[in-house]
Amino acid sequence: MRGLRDEAGGLHAIMRHGKHGACRCGDSPFVRAADLVGPHTARATLREDVEFAAAQKMAAVGTLAAGIAHEINTPVQFVGDSLQFLREGMNDILTVVDELQRVCRLVTQESPSAAIREALAALVKAEAAADLPYLRENVPQALDRCVDGLRRVSGIVSSIREFAHPARKEMAPVDLNRAITNTLTIARSEYAHLAELATDLRELPLVTCHVDQINQVVLNLVVNAAHAIGDVFRSSGIKGRLSVGTRMDGEDVVISVGDTGTGIPEAIREHIFEPFFTTKDVGRGTGQGLALAWTLVTEKHGGTLSYETALGKGTTFFVRLPRAGKPQPLIAAN
Repeated sequence: MRGLRDEAGGLHAIMRHGKHGACRCGDSPFVRAADLVGPHTARATLREDVEFAAAQKMAAVGTLAAGIAHEINTPVQFVGDSLQFLREGMNDILTVVDELQRVCRLVTQESPSAAIREALAALVKAEAAADLPYLRENVPQALDRCVDGLRRVSGIVSSIREFAHPARKEMAPVDLNRAITNTLTIARSEYAHLAELATDLRELPLVTCHVDQINQVVLNLVVNAAHAIGDVFRSSGIKGRLSVGTRMDGEDVVISVGDTGTGIPEAIREHIFEPFFTTKDVGRGTGQGLALAWTLVTEKHGGTLSYETALGKGTTFFVRLPRAGKPQPLIAAN
């Protein structure tokens, strides 16, 4: 009996051997670890692997690297185009200014009227070639685009910096809406071409949590939602809707991430939080995103992770967290 492990080192499946080689189970010689040692033991073993969460975070950052580079490059590109336009426009403006200065010099020197007329003719010609009305209208807009593009670059870099901030051992009060906004910014390349983003981030008090872990949970849910919307988009060509919201419910804060995908088939609903369970094509999913989210929410924060789904309409996941942090176990007095 030989175990197979994924790239993060977690036990994935086991090859069974008999006297005559591998024993086949159905059409495959591999069986899940849970089938041999029991589902509860297997899940506990996988979820207790400390490297599991760290490997997933690094994998997520690596997956998003290309998208982040694209998001940075796009505003930088139109900033460069605008600056090129400004340079050419300024050359035309300077040509007009040169002619105006020549006219001024001629008038000052009381040049013959013929020379003045010639200078004025050249000035009119230069103004026409430069298209001053066009420059007057578009130069300010180009400058505005430069400022907006640089602001976007600054926002993306700031979001990346906050998302990748080193984790703290203790929970700390954080602005959860800001953290979610940063996560949506760096994940934009996953959903922007597939869905319209709708946010309803209501006013929240500071929430005590491990913000890096909650960032990871939201990221996993957003990527999962994008994949679900993508399945519909590829067949219909119509953009879907990604909805992200926050609200207070008593002493808990609730984060919702919804999609307009195909919904979760009833036959697999009880398995979606199991490690390595996935219905996605090779290269699109490892079956660890929802499992990790479950672990971080329930075990690390004492919260709950649930969902509502309807076939053909979509799915919404709900993350419920204690606002004051994970409740500490009571210690009995002697």
